[in-house]
Amino acid sequence: MATKYIFITGGVVSSLGKGLAAASIGRLMEARGFSVTLQKFDPYLNVDPGTMSPFQHGEVFVTEDGVESDLDLGHYERFTSTVTSREHNFTSGKIYEQVIAKERRGDYLGGTVQVIPHVTDEIKECIRRISKGVDIQIVEIGGTIGDIESLPFLEAIRQFRLEVGRSNAVFVHLTLVPYIGAAGELKTKPTQHSVRDLRAIGIQPDVLLCRTDRLLAKEIKKKIALFCNVPEEAVMTAMDVESIYEVPLVLAREGLDAILLKLLDLPYRDKNMDEWVEMVQRAKSPADGEVVVGIVGKYVAYEDSYKSLNEALTHGGIANNVRVRLHWVEADNLMDGSLPEKVAPCHGLLVPGGFGIRGVDGMIEAIRFARERRIPFFGICLGLQCAVIEFARNVGGLKDADSAEFNPDTPHPVIYKLRELEGVEQMGGNMRLGKWPCVIKSNSAAQKAYGRTEISERHRHRYEVQRKYMEDLEKRGLRVTGETPDHRFVEILEIPDHPYFLACQFHPEFKSKPIQPHPLFRSFIDACKRHRTTAR
Repeated sequence: MATKYIFITGGVVSSLGKGLAAASIGRLMEARGFSVTLQKFDPYLNVDPGTMSPFQHGEVFVTEDGVESDLDLGHYERFTSTVTSREHNFTSGKIYEQVIAKERRGDYLGGTVQVIPHVTDEIKECIRRISKGVDIQIVEIGGTIGDIESLPFLEAIRQFRLEVGRSNAVFVHLTLVPYIGAAGELKTKPTQHSVRDLRAIGIQPDVLLCRTDRLLAKEIKKKIALFCNVPEEAVMTAMDVESIYEVPLVLAREGLDAILLKLLDLPYRDKNMDEWVEMVQRAKSPADGEVVVGIVGKYVAYEDSYKSLNEALTHGGIANNVRVRLHWVEADNLMDGSLPEKVAPCHGLLVPGGFGIRGVDGMIEAIRFARERRIPFFGICLGLQCAVIEFARNVGGLKDADSAEFNPDTPHPVIYKLRELEGVEQMGGNMRLGKWPCVIKSNSAAQKAYGRTEISERHRHRYEVQRKYMEDLEKRGLRVTGETPDHRFVEILEIPDHPYFLACQFHPEFKSKPIQPHPLFRSFIDACKRHRTTAR
């Protein structure tokens, strides 16, 4: 069977949830027995989001092969069996970089290089690269209809459908139907205008997903269908939900998967969403109450900065039949003595990743508090490095211990920069990135969580634990329980004489799924649950 394509665009405003819509469609298609892959095109000129501020772009998601990519790829992996790679996310910057490289090599035989056909051909070629061996490829076009930056991508998918045929590609447009409280009405005009702009560049949407806070009445759907030239049954309510994992169920009730099968001329197969439905029920109505996790971080003002982390904690809650409430603690504001008060509601503390010195003192203080008060602690990436600094200073007797990132002149650089990166000033893509193997020591908390001693996890960092300091720190109670097979890099640290004190250099959140919670988040939330009981 030839690969079928579903192109997803968005209109009216940004942040409507195109990535979630794409992931949800992928979930529904897999539930009907089709193999699926997903891809994202972003209109911005950055080559990748690796150097972008978390406050602007949100989280940088890391793929297995070490590519810094858009956070929507995290949704794709959490909702489906897709494992993303460098071929699953392209920006305008990356596309233009590839076109210019070809021009410099002379690939265009001296021709004038133009947006059409050269840039659009490059985009189409990127789409085709991951098509082999899959039944359905879902392609999300970032940005909002009307943006100048996204026009080459829209032109490319218009051409692409013409090339593969109408029964092999469909256009799904996500739009907004706002409710105007003063008038007491839902307004369809923004959707009409968005579709008009889409049709003006040659794309007629086949399905409309109408984001709204209430069900669309039949009369509203009929009006949208008439003015947007879409069959009434293809106008669907994409209603706000309590949990993002409800989105596939909402779209299924609207009949989205059935109409996509029809439009793509795909065989009808029974749908099995039982496992997903059961997971959503446990997420919404946990049997064992709530635990509170304090996240002591640098970017807490913008929650999307920690998107995969937030979801992984939710997954840990699902596995333990508890609701996880996130308690955000700004690391910058903890050196005034207010730490005990600010973390008082918490049953566990987590220090996530980040770059730069801002907030590090607060993170170190929070780790000291968790260690001394025997509160469950989980450190990730920078969280591990801060845990080493804290332990070296307060237990190891190295008062000036620090990271070379924060203090290049420290006499005790317990955290150091990789030698191969010394003198490298370029910011993008020059870290230990992607999947690395790790060997776990038997009878450790990590080994009990994973149930095995050999794993692989994804990384994103420039600095490492200085092994020469670890012999003394291990004697004092900070144990290395995970390392690379060549013993070069520290991967996991624990304090065995503590209810739960575990830190990892990698990012386990990138591999957690709601129906396959990551072992470390499952074990951390279990520890928080036990601490909640003993702290009563």
